[in-house]
Amino acid sequence: MNTSSDTGYEQLVERSIARIGRRIVLGLPLGLGKPNRLVNAFYRRACEDPEVRLEIVTALSLDLPEAGHWLEQRLMAPIVERLFGPDYPRLEYLVDLKRRQLPDNIAVTEFYFQSGAALGQPLMQRRYISSNYTHVARDLVDRRINLLLQLVAGPQDGRYSLSCNPDVTLDLRAALTERADWPWMTIGQRHPDLPFMYGDAVVEADFFDQVIDDNPQQPLFGVPRTPVSRQDHAVGIQASRLVADGGTLQIGIGSLSDALVNALILRHQRNSDYRQAVSAIGGAELPLESRAPLDQGLYGASEMFMDGFMHLYRAGILKREVFDDLARQQQANAGKPVDAAGTGAIMDGGFFLGSRDFYRFLRELDDCERPRFRMHGVGRINQLYGGSEALEIAQRRRARFINTCMMVTATGAAVSDGLADHQVVSGVGGQYNFVAMAHAMDDGRSVLMLRSTRTGSDGRTSSNIVWQYPHTTIPRHLRDLVVTEYGIADLRGRTDEECIRALIGITDARFQEELVQRAKQAGKLDKAWQIPDQARHNLPDRLDLALAATADRFPDYPFGSDFTAVEQRLIGALQRLKRRSNSRLGLVGALLKGRPAMFGHELEQLGLRRPQSLRERLYARLVAAMLAEG
Repeated sequence: MNTSSDTGYEQLVERSIARIGRRIVLGLPLGLGKPNRLVNAFYRRACEDPEVRLEIVTALSLDLPEAGHWLEQRLMAPIVERLFGPDYPRLEYLVDLKRRQLPDNIAVTEFYFQSGAALGQPLMQRRYISSNYTHVARDLVDRRINLLLQLVAGPQDGRYSLSCNPDVTLDLRAALTERADWPWMTIGQRHPDLPFMYGDAVVEADFFDQVIDDNPQQPLFGVPRTPVSRQDHAVGIQASRLVADGGTLQIGIGSLSDALVNALILRHQRNSDYRQAVSAIGGAELPLESRAPLDQGLYGASEMFMDGFMHLYRAGILKREVFDDLARQQQANAGKPVDAAGTGAIMDGGFFLGSRDFYRFLRELDDCERPRFRMHGVGRINQLYGGSEALEIAQRRRARFINTCMMVTATGAAVSDGLADHQVVSGVGGQYNFVAMAHAMDDGRSVLMLRSTRTGSDGRTSSNIVWQYPHTTIPRHLRDLVVTEYGIADLRGRTDEECIRALIGITDARFQEELVQRAKQAGKLDKAWQIPDQARHNLPDRLDLALAATADRFPDYPFGSDFTAVEQRLIGALQRLKRRSNSRLGLVGALLKGRPAMFGHELEQLGLRRPQSLRERLYARLVAAMLAEG
């Protein structure tokens, strides 16, 4: 079908309403796979007609970054246009949702948010579904979904690929076929830049009721790479010790994952430098750790396929093959020759999302490489159910499922998705799935990474290892390995007291005594116990000094940046200024210290090199002061 104009989309909307009715429960893929212009056509139709009841059920609705201050806008506007183009089709429901202008006949329900996007947004908070990733298809059917829209790749040999998003779509369509006793339909739209991915993502043409051939005129959403701090790098180094050669890896996105991947590549390619860094930052040595190069390689089994796996592949690490035959897999695990060697899968994912370079990498894989990077539904990736458990356990041997969290309680429960007042920061996603799966495998382990501290907008530093917290994502009975920049706490099978001692050992020294006192007051810690001397040196300055000798191995952007050098400096300066804004005394000090003449190029980009008002002159001095601190 060709719909080469807005009129074509409108006609498709009318035909869909004629088939499924005026109550539309619209399911959209998580992240990249939303056909934005088609989605907007359904949304506009409901906005125009109050008798159309539209519920959009989705996750991770991606949007262009928006500035909160005129100074940020001056910096961001040219960056956003460069990265996304001048005509990127924003999701109109998301724009109205953020502005609190959603019509009464429209509801938007999500099970996962961009981190922090829903904070302070009542409609988003009220319409959040807390659900494991593997339960989402069931929950969508329970909400009587009757329309599914998705971007696809192909066709090849008459078949299409769900490409970036087989994750829920495969399980959802199967559940609808089995359970739905109401009219429903599926519509795909071909995207010329989506790579044709193999595995279960390949579907027959009749998987969809209609496939739109028209170019969606929607650049693939490239996630900008974020800087990796010295603290992040230290966490990554510590976690990299836990990855078993010849094993399996699951990771997510973000600066901590970038730090882990950077450390793994250093471990494999510059092992002496790696060992030097590990020794320098310290941390108790564990029986299950390894510091040797990854000669056997790793297999990726991750709900999210992202840049990190691309870097591991290019570094010669992502190379362990798996086969969909138990006898052959057992033979490979035993180190014996396999007749299909060179054709096995090295990566199985549920959805992909990443940088523009990552999408280019996928498109440029040759005909022999691409089938080795497979995409499947999360019902297969995120759990060990479905009748192939023995094969999947054999494939996922020595698994390290590595995720991030915001806080950990002293007895090992993890806080990953929400705050004490039930405000949702992101969502559960598949984290619980992978933690539980690790416990179901004899040689699998769950690893939760976090920074030991955080600094708020008021400049105050707090511990991320806390005595207790009203909300948790991972219960303490599933506690396993916890990693901060100060080391690794092995909590599996340990008593509460052993867990508390181990976690204090990787807590920032400034917050250890408070935890000890709370634990002793609760009767969870021997009153005679003392903090080990080594742990009392858990301080940022010691880490900075420890990594100074190998600082060139741990840059702010280990895999390149989407920003110019000037933009990187300005981003850091504005972040520091934002943190300083709550301190009147700090702002006055910055005004006195700022020397605009020293930063002409940076201030030119903000339009402050030749200030036109008193306000601009003041901000020029403030920004100059923050640049000097960087």
